[in-house]
Amino acid sequence: REPYTHKKLNELQQFSMPSSSPVLQNGGGTFAEFFAGIGLMRMALDRQGWNIVYANDMDAKKYEMYKGQFPDADRHFELEDIHKIRGDRLAAVTLATASFPCNDLSLAGAREGLKGKQSSAFWGFVRVIGEMENNRPSIVLLENVTGFLTSHNGLDFYEALLALNKLGYSVDAFVIDALSFVPQSRQRLFAVGIRADCLDHRHKLRLQNVLESELRPKKLVKFIATHPDIRWNIRKLPDMNSRRSDIEDILDDLPDTAQEWWGTERAEYLLNQMSIRHRKIAEGMISGANWSYGTVFRRIRNKKSMAELRTDGIAGCLRTPRGGSGRQILFKAGYGKYFARLLTPRECSRLMGADNYRIDVPLNQALFGFGDAVCVPVIEWIAQHYLNPIVNELCQGHPLCSLDLNRRE
Repeated sequence: REPYTHKKLNELQQFSMPSSSPVLQNGGGTFAEFFAGIGLMRMALDRQGWNIVYANDMDAKKYEMYKGQFPDADRHFELEDIHKIRGDRLAAVTLATASFPCNDLSLAGAREGLKGKQSSAFWGFVRVIGEMENNRPSIVLLENVTGFLTSHNGLDFYEALLALNKLGYSVDAFVIDALSFVPQSRQRLFAVGIRADCLDHRHKLRLQNVLESELRPKKLVKFIATHPDIRWNIRKLPDMNSRRSDIEDILDDLPDTAQEWWGTERAEYLLNQMSIRHRKIAEGMISGANWSYGTVFRRIRNKKSMAELRTDGIAGCLRTPRGGSGRQILFKAGYGKYFARLLTPRECSRLMGADNYRIDVPLNQALFGFGDAVCVPVIEWIAQHYLNPIVNELCQGHPLCSLDLNRRE
């Protein structure tokens, strides 16, 4: 396999590595969040001692929510297409995060990969980081769907990591399901790049010692083992916590007469959209002596819209409700009755671990914002067990450690 096969990789320039990077004494540092959306990445990093320097997104409606949550947004948020941002104008930061669009990487999408109209925004991020030259961050954090790992038989992920290598970063990767923290099934792939001159090799694992685990499942371990030409820096990670919450824990206490509940005709239509198997489960819930809850997604099966019921106490992965099909439905049943409604924005915020997020926008705008965001406690875990330890290592006598947050190299 020829290295740097993607045309855009050949357009990158090699830059000299910076001699210092700003970090904080409390274990956090400064960061720039690209593809910031409604700011849940920031919410998580704020809680772990990090300071925002710059944020970017091109969606004005997401920015409206971001600004509603973070009153200081005007001082650091650039509402612009990533392809129009100039990296040479950005200040030095410790960390840059990129939750770039998943549309072309998702199994539910067209699978055009990093060449697709939306997900190709990744290359805009790579260009910006390269243009930062001596202000380039010590750490980069990528977040996307697990389909990123298999897109174009792994070629997209391979080229993305090689692009980070060429910018001077050694890389690591792992998978976290939000289910470990909240009652939502939401697997995401994370890749971390650490500048070569920042590395503490005491924590590096040999590729042959990377074992299959919850954080590094079989497909990822195989990818690591079969791509030794990538410059890896695999770090040990602790085991995840077990989930302790249930869908009932995040529900608003709405009376059965609340306007959010659908009318009888609409609820009956939903019930009739279920397959024989799911309808039988629903009828068992209806005949129960207590209230029970499930979540429903509508999916196209054999060119027909079907309602798929989930009753294991876990919500399906929140989505962006394009055309209305991505909206998740709550099904409540018992005592011979049943009710249905959409999950409320507040319930969605709780499923994302953003319980106290300020919500003052229309329903679909809020659902879109949360469905296209990161899960807060997942990012907190990464900060606590991965990012902050790296920064602490820099502060323990490493020449890159600097406490001057305002200095530009």
